[in-house]
Amino acid sequence: MQEYAIIVAGGSGSRMKSEIPKQFLKVNGLPVLAHTIRAFRNYSHDLNIIVVLPKNQFFAWHELCELHTFKEKYDLISGGETRFHSVRNGLESITASSGLVAVHDGVRPVISREIIQDCFMKAAEHGTAIVSVPLKDSIRNIEKGGKNLAVNRDNFRLIQTPQTFRLDWMRTAFSNAYQSTFTDCASVLEYAGYPIHLLDGSYENIKITTPEDLLLAEIFLRGLGY
Repeated sequence: MQEYAIIVAGGSGSRMKSEIPKQFLKVNGLPVLAHTIRAFRNYSHDLNIIVVLPKNQFFAWHELCELHTFKEKYDLISGGETRFHSVRNGLESITASSGLVAVHDGVRPVISREIIQDCFMKAAEHGTAIVSVPLKDSIRNIEKGGKNLAVNRDNFRLIQTPQTFRLDWMRTAFSNAYQSTFTDCASVLEYAGYPIHLLDGSYENIKITTPEDLLLAEIFLRGLGY
């Protein structure tokens, strides 16, 4: 079955306190986004990779690729108003009638080949495969009025990417109108009535959001040999 990866990279550098979009920040000699693309290319040379970026970032990205001699093969697609619309743009660029599609955050560069492979295998079996990890810390539910209550953390999971699906299921789900409750692709598929299958991810599969995350990514990428 043909496999695709849609890598969504539309973030800013606001929480990084940087004018540079966080996907363009350098880690271990390469932009974050380049590490992410390379991780999926290392999984398979036959994988169809689609990178979704805001149109106004195309020029800066091409300049970075030239600067770092980054020549991995992928298709570059313009993003949309929201993550939902960006994923849908990437989805519309796929002409095949069947296959499996992994959607991944461009700022999650520390993704292992084993997790990517597991996602495609589980999606082929169940139709959906969502990477997640257990909570480490205790959590409390904040109610109106300021009251807070202890919650059993074993009943919750932290959701990561890749989130991988059957192509036909994705097309049906993303044909629906955008809803404010769509926080990720799993919520889009769930809204369309499809079952959500969770699988174990990794605490190293961090989403780079703050300066501290860059330091962790440097360490974790070295562990992967990058």
